[in-house]
Amino acid sequence: MRKFAPHEYVAVRLLLPARLQPPVIAAVAYMHRTDELIDAGEVSVRQAALRSWAEQTATALEADDPPADHTLLTLWDTVHRHPYMAERVRAFLAGAPVEAAWTGFDTEAGFQDYVDRYALPALMLTASLLAPRPEAAADDPFAAGCRALIEGWQRCDFLADLAEDVTQGRIGVPQDELVRYGLKFEDLRSRSQACVPALEGLVRAQTDRAETALAACRDLPSLVAAEYRPFLDALIDVQELRLAAVRRHDGDLMYRETGPASMASVAVLTRRFRRAWSHRRRRSQDISSRTPIR
Repeated sequence: MRKFAPHEYVAVRLLLPARLQPPVIAAVAYMHRTDELIDAGEVSVRQAALRSWAEQTATALEADDPPADHTLLTLWDTVHRHPYMAERVRAFLAGAPVEAAWTGFDTEAGFQDYVDRYALPALMLTASLLAPRPEAAADDPFAAGCRALIEGWQRCDFLADLAEDVTQGRIGVPQDELVRYGLKFEDLRSRSQACVPALEGLVRAQTDRAETALAACRDLPSLVAAEYRPFLDALIDVQELRLAAVRRHDGDLMYRETGPASMASVAVLTRRFRRAWSHRRRRSQDISSRTPIR
């Protein structure tokens, strides 16, 4: 997790209570391992890998003894400590065929379906550990806030990864949006300078949608326990920094990947850490004041 999601990893280590850090990291590790197995390569190979991994996961979750695979071992332990996580894992695997077969989107509706069936269940693997009601359905306010967060996050990620994805023959921007701006996939793949103005317009429109989604999830921290709020605030802040970076590079996204500025991320995490530390100190003082002196 340190390697592939450094900002989120630091946020977990600094901002979440110690007792919650192992299950959150275990859930992210399982999600990432699954994604690595099914994200790239021939569709038939990805689908076969998913079937095998889903069978291994089901066997591990039903076993009394710990599995040998390290990722499944941490997941097994997490599910034993948090039984509702088993259903979250099953929901994630039920949507994983969407990712295993993904080669791009024809329309915005296709993107929204991808978010509902795969991206949101992936987020809920970790988010449910913070949720007021971990087993809550999609109409729960917390789940709805997570849906808005992951829509903005996923749309931004697809733009940030445009340069890499186009070399693999697919991108996360719907085909009908390319047409709207007079773009062709072949132009992006050949990195034609002539299509930069159109790409800039496309990126502006897509980032506006991402911004709207992130704005809709700003109340999410208020729905959880106070000790979790700095983490969720930081998570949303980092996505907004990532969105700002995508906006700055607009037409250059065809040539390079992008991410949030390091110093800005450090500033966000420092600010949220101070808030978390202040909350923990107040809580410790409250407990001490209620403890009778013997």
